[in-house]
Amino acid sequence: MDCTLQIFLDDSWVDCAQIELNGGLCQWNHLVEYAIEYPNAPVSLAEPVDLQIRAPRTLPAFLYDLVPQGAGRRFLLGELELQDGPDADFPLICAGAFNPIGRIRVAEAVNYFEAHVGRHPDARGLPGLTIDEVVVRSSDFAERIFLHGMLGTGTTGVQGAAPKYLLTRDRAGLLHGDAILPDADAKQHLIAKLPRGSTAADEKVLRNEAAYMRVAAALDIRTHPDLPTLHGDVLLIPRFDRIARDGKVGRLHQESVASILGLAGFDPRPSLFEVVAGIRKVVSDPAAETLEFIKRDVLNLAMRNTDNHARNTAVQLVEGRVQLTPLFDFAPMYLDPELIPRALRWYQLDTRAELMDWADVLAALPVPDHERRMLAGELSRFAVQIERLPDTMAAQGVDHDIIEFVTQYIDTQVRQLKALQPSEA
Repeated sequence: MDCTLQIFLDDSWVDCAQIELNGGLCQWNHLVEYAIEYPNAPVSLAEPVDLQIRAPRTLPAFLYDLVPQGAGRRFLLGELELQDGPDADFPLICAGAFNPIGRIRVAEAVNYFEAHVGRHPDARGLPGLTIDEVVVRSSDFAERIFLHGMLGTGTTGVQGAAPKYLLTRDRAGLLHGDAILPDADAKQHLIAKLPRGSTAADEKVLRNEAAYMRVAAALDIRTHPDLPTLHGDVLLIPRFDRIARDGKVGRLHQESVASILGLAGFDPRPSLFEVVAGIRKVVSDPAAETLEFIKRDVLNLAMRNTDNHARNTAVQLVEGRVQLTPLFDFAPMYLDPELIPRALRWYQLDTRAELMDWADVLAALPVPDHERRMLAGELSRFAVQIERLPDTMAAQGVDHDIIEFVTQYIDTQVRQLKALQPSEA
């Protein structure tokens, strides 16, 4: 089985690489014409454009950013009559990676999607829906999901456990399945996110995610200018890998930290020191992005967002600069009924002992001394904002009982950050 990767460049899709899986062995390479014409447009920031034939032991790590998950995965497994498991990943990519996050897609998946829509002639040309119709799961919405078989909304391209739909708002303000609406008609691209489950805790997590994002923005963490908004039990999240302007849609390169680190599969657990090192290798300003990453982790610890797996952090290429994406999937995940633990921790690379104080983390970071002093100074100043966090959370609409619960964790972060002194390095 093989497939052709396509990349979105200069307002069009361009064939860029070939991947072949044969008897469990994988090999892939950039196409010759592509390598010659686009040497500076990699499919992965960890993979330079060249003519080398690669033969990894598994699928290349960046492909796992395209593997369908959640409801889209379950739908495709049924359509393809496959048993779930790692062996299903590549066939699922070949059928489901027609509209993923970022600027890479699979040509065979586009053909699969077009054939699927062709079997449902009513799937094209449907009128858009209002957000209220989506929220109440109107009969039109239910019919559309049935017609598109979860494909028309692009759900197969969004990873994670919570049900999500890729939607596009047209110029009249109505919502359509993202893969159905032509680029020329698109005004805004959104992710509609529903609760992970049916419990009150699931609803509470989703309800507070919008407020958590407002808190992050108030603390000058990098966020999308348009913050998520809650409509009933539907969280509408503006996408930051799409830019709709003047009748055209720009698609930005976006890639998870797991991909940058070359980690295959869906449960890699690198040390956060490895994560920082991987980010620093590809970003344009390593010092600034290291500070941004650490501030985000301070908030994760202070506000008990425990879902910090290696695909919940990503980088993107924006106007020639590589940087961390705006923050996403930031919520009070300690409430989740599945008891999600903090997956990534500051494990020392030699002893695997966990460092739990920021002074120790900074001392162990492999950065120049002047940068260590900068980080210590900036984080000690950040303590002032963290100390005010309960008031900020209340002002941004976080539930009172959540604020009460996390106060002890906030106090720990404030104490550690205040103890940092630039001279310690």
